[in-house]
Amino acid sequence: MPMYEFYCNDCNTIYTFFSRSINTEKSPQCPKCHKDGLKRMVSRFAVTGSSKENDADPGEHDLPFDESKMERALESLASEAESINEDDPRQAADLMRKLSSMTGLKLGDKMEEALCRMESGEDPEAIGQEMEGLDENELFKIDLAGKAGSRKAAPARDETIYDM
Repeated sequence: MPMYEFYCNDCNTIYTFFSRSINTEKSPQCPKCHKDGLKRMVSRFAVTGSSKENDADPGEHDLPFDESKMERALESLASEAESINEDDPRQAADLMRKLSSMTGLKLGDKMEEALCRMESGEDPEAIGQEMEGLDENELFKIDLAGKAGSRKAAPARDETIYDM
């Protein structure tokens, strides 16, 4: 059952929503300000932010990949994600490697280590707990240096999981 993350520009907050089925079209209301138009994010197992071509909103980070390519990759892998055996961490690692390959998103040393551990059969939840405090730059090779201009503070993350 998939989890989706959405960003509310008004609240400058990222929210997580649980869906009982794959749903790449639905966009929920903001749980805090109740406004429509939340922006779907690349979920926490990847990174959060926006693509390079989205310079209109200075509150979001520029990411080194094409967001539309990411959306297409997620859609094409959705049926495969639904059929993953939750008891086999190798399948989840394989899916993450496919996503990385399809989008050009470069895995950092910590993410490579985590995927190798999953491929050897280690428990993904235990690995996830160990990685909880890591910065996205430790998980993915992202170069955000040299971005000029004033920016909003980094978005807050509401840890509540809402129904979609």
